[in-house]
Amino acid sequence: MQHEQQVLILGVGNILLADEGFGVCAVEYLRERYSWPEHVRLLDGGTLGLMLMREIQECDLLVVLDIVRGSEKPGTVYLLEGEDLRKSFSFRDSMHQTDLLDTLITCELAGHRPQAVVIGLEPFDYKSLSVELTPEAHALLPEFCRKVLTELARRGIEPACAKGGDVPEKPGTESGITC
Repeated sequence: MQHEQQVLILGVGNILLADEGFGVCAVEYLRERYSWPEHVRLLDGGTLGLMLMREIQECDLLVVLDIVRGSEKPGTVYLLEGEDLRKSFSFRDSMHQTDLLDTLITCELAGHRPQAVVIGLEPFDYKSLSVELTPEAHALLPEFCRKVLTELARRGIEPACAKGGDVPEKPGTESGITC
């Protein structure tokens, strides 16, 4: 019997700093609206950084939902893999005191480093003290999550069913993600 790939969809960020909490909001959006197969786990990773090692080591594919400070306009969606993972912002220069790539390297040293991808949003405001996303980021949440679903489908991972009527784009269609 073949081992089914264990997938962790991890929303990270500080929910006290406006759009810094976007990844956490995105994972909650996906959890509320879709039923997922047993091999797919959704987790609010908040600002835990290295404390997420156990969960990360238990998966084969890690999909991190985060904010990313890139060179594009706010609202741009990024897909980061490999060395580009350093662009993932929520694990760096924040309460976590580590970045995603360092956490993955530590997981590798401890025996297992999963394949990882970050799907992130260029934030509108990640410094203001606010428990709410900016109105602009909040408005983009459904579109961002549809892009996440499209990227997951491209990798053969789909929710078991939609709870709220959202339908992901068909695999192979334009995802609108900047690489």
